[in-house]
Amino acid sequence: MDEPLLVNYRIQGVWENIDFHSHREYEVFLFHSGTCRYLIHNQIYDLEPGDVLLMDGLALHKPNVPPNSPYVRSHVHFSPQWLKGMLQAVGAEYLLDLFEKHHHYFIRTKENEEFKHLVEVTGQLAELKRKADPADRTAEVEMKALLLQVLASVHRLGRVESNNLPTHKAEKAEHAENIAKYIQENFMEKLTIDSIAEALSISKSYVSHVFKEMTGFTVMEYVMSSRLTQAKYLLEAEPDKPLKDIACESGFESVSHFSRYFKSKVGVTAKEYRRQRLKIYGEENEL
Repeated sequence: MDEPLLVNYRIQGVWENIDFHSHREYEVFLFHSGTCRYLIHNQIYDLEPGDVLLMDGLALHKPNVPPNSPYVRSHVHFSPQWLKGMLQAVGAEYLLDLFEKHHHYFIRTKENEEFKHLVEVTGQLAELKRKADPADRTAEVEMKALLLQVLASVHRLGRVESNNLPTHKAEKAEHAENIAKYIQENFMEKLTIDSIAEALSISKSYVSHVFKEMTGFTVMEYVMSSRLTQAKYLLEAEPDKPLKDIACESGFESVSHFSRYFKSKVGVTAKEYRRQRLKIYGEENEL
């Protein structure tokens, strides 16, 4: 995302071929209606209307939506750097606590009044963003002010402990989460379905079946997406680290394999991605 703010309000349907992905920006995700099982990092959530998900730039995530099922949601992506000055000016840095203390955070609102207010403000922000001239500094201030309202509403929702998801989950969900957790902790090593099954003391066929059933995606898709997320993080966090070291530390078998896979998934080379990300970071620091 090249813009510091992106707002989608009540969008429907699902894009084809969505990979597991992460992004540097923070995200506020609102689920309105339909059917969606959401995999975030190593947790699985069967969403209900009114659910809110908060995600930071390291949370690998992907929706699993059955074919031809309704899927209505809103989301706000924003750069914390873009908002940092205003947060400091009004003493509201704490509004980012839920993002910064957790890779992701789940809130079940049951569509309460605060959620309805959050939806309303998100709609206002989307409309302002749609109409705003990128060069209009006043509109930028107004968008930041509305985003502060979004974050304040999310903060109020997050303070209610009873809104958190119940800890009990179905056995299949627990197995799929254990598989995801193992992958997250070991993706830099050579992984196969056999080795994962052996480590978790479950059958190879069950590993493949339960993960596919619960998430909609294969085990190896998740492995490779975890490696890609780590590589993107290292490209940005350690700008002087050679590509061969990034490939190795991210679990790729070779730098050539890493380069091919990165280009096929991201659309640009790893070097170009690093250049683009560091440029954006530099511009944000100047705001």
